[in-house]
Amino acid sequence: MSKAKKIFSSLGRLLGRYKYIITVILGLLWVCLLDEYSWSERIRLQSRINVLNDEYAELARENERDSLLLDDLKRHPKAYERVARERYFMKAPNEDVFVLSDE
Repeated sequence: MSKAKKIFSSLGRLLGRYKYIITVILGLLWVCLLDEYSWSERIRLQSRINVLNDEYAELARENERDSLLLDDLKRHPKAYERVARERYFMKAPNEDVFVLSDE
């Protein structure tokens, strides 16, 4: 008997003896690593969810801040002038605006 036949014969006996264990191991590897909803995909999706939750929290804070500004603008007519000066650097006709930066 040749060496190749001995190797294939012993490999066949090994596969025949442990076919269920090998099948279970290969199935677990497929589900855990290669499947569409594998662990790596779940970890990637969870990190994306965390990023989106952080963005949502930031947008909620910005919405609250803008809602308060809108309420202030509705109640006080002088608030328009303050917002125009602070955000858009507008000025009255007889004054100059100096913008200071930290750079």
